[in-house]
Amino acid sequence: MTVIRNTSAPTSWTPTSWRDHPIAQQPNWPDPAEHEAVLKEISRRPPLVFAGEIRTLRDRLADVCAGRSFLLQGGDCVETFDAFSADSIRDKLKVLLQMAIVLTYGSKTPVVKVGRIAGQFAKPRSSETETVDGVTLEAYRGPAANDLAFLPEARRPDPRRLLQVYEQSAATLNLVRAFTQGGFASLRQVHAWNREFIRDSPRGRDYEQVATGIDNALGFARACGMGVDQAAASQVEFFTSHDALFLGYEEALTRTDSLTGEYYNVSTHFPWIGERTRDPDGAHVQYFSGVGNPIGCKLGPGTTTDELDALVARLNPDNIPGRLTFIVRMGKDLIEANLPPLIRHARAKGHQVVWSCDPMHGNTFTASTGQKTRRWKDIMSEVRSFFAIHRQEGTHAGGVHIELTGEQVTECLGGAGNITESDLLTRYETACDPRLNNEQALELAFCLVGFLHA
Repeated sequence: MTVIRNTSAPTSWTPTSWRDHPIAQQPNWPDPAEHEAVLKEISRRPPLVFAGEIRTLRDRLADVCAGRSFLLQGGDCVETFDAFSADSIRDKLKVLLQMAIVLTYGSKTPVVKVGRIAGQFAKPRSSETETVDGVTLEAYRGPAANDLAFLPEARRPDPRRLLQVYEQSAATLNLVRAFTQGGFASLRQVHAWNREFIRDSPRGRDYEQVATGIDNALGFARACGMGVDQAAASQVEFFTSHDALFLGYEEALTRTDSLTGEYYNVSTHFPWIGERTRDPDGAHVQYFSGVGNPIGCKLGPGTTTDELDALVARLNPDNIPGRLTFIVRMGKDLIEANLPPLIRHARAKGHQVVWSCDPMHGNTFTASTGQKTRRWKDIMSEVRSFFAIHRQEGTHAGGVHIELTGEQVTECLGGAGNITESDLLTRYETACDPRLNNEQALELAFCLVGFLHA
């Protein structure tokens, strides 16, 4: 068992040492004492995930780093309190499992399944405030801080919301574990869902060859007595992740592992640091430099090689495969110029990192109808470039990071359903950024098969 120790950091690292560093993207809690009281309450509650599970994920990501596996990370832009139900959790899990089977077939390697779920309640904002009709209020920072409604009482940050974040995360994890350890996750059942998609999708015939290949593979395994039905129905590995934005909450859910004596963040298996909070000298990097979780870090088009080196030095000084994942979010027009120098530099330096593609955040724009949206073709363009760049550089395109939902919303344009700007208001339900619907997400998975085979 590998223990993560940050040998470049001061030996005085503690879960609270981030408080001595500059911090960004935090709510303006009106009553700091109330905030601290809520954090104290959370610190007394049981862990949401366990150190052994976290170490398992790090091992799986080490396989991704070595080119032996592929990372599929996806889920809501932001979870909400209002849309919390067993059906919504089931549908998000369902589409991720469907995508994973397609990608497993396409890559001929295991797929590491990580949901943006059971903790994705905080959002970074480009501005501290929002102004409407001359009225200025605090920006919406996700249900962990305030409410989407543009009213003074709704936008006032309320630390008691963090207790609801904990409770909903615990309930979500309980249901996810029940689904992934039962017949719901059966390989044959999930593939049957994909067959339904092919039958009903306007572009279903395009993916028939892939589906037939999966059918043949399952039939071959059964004929050889490999027990596909029983093995696949027993258990599916599934991990959680979120943008670990509000460090008070993360600190409150930091625990010492009884087996190793090391610190782990037990709010999620896989926390990530956003593009706006990845300052190597900032509070977020300081906090995550001292916990044993695998860490994700978003990289935008302005990332320099010096910044990349500094992040590796702080977050993975021992160069342990699986510890650090760079999630690239550059936009379709900027990735080809900005990603190759970073990959070449990391390879020359011997940095052991996973490279994953977030094709969502760099391709957002405002439609004529006023909603933020993304074009499916732009998302595909960035993914296509990501794979092509790694082929050219001789490196491994390790994964994708997607905002999606299991429902047939109309938030992103295009795809097989040919959603247009006039369709956006039909089912525009996101609390923040536009998500791929279930059909668009599956279409993306089938298209990825071609990139993985190339």
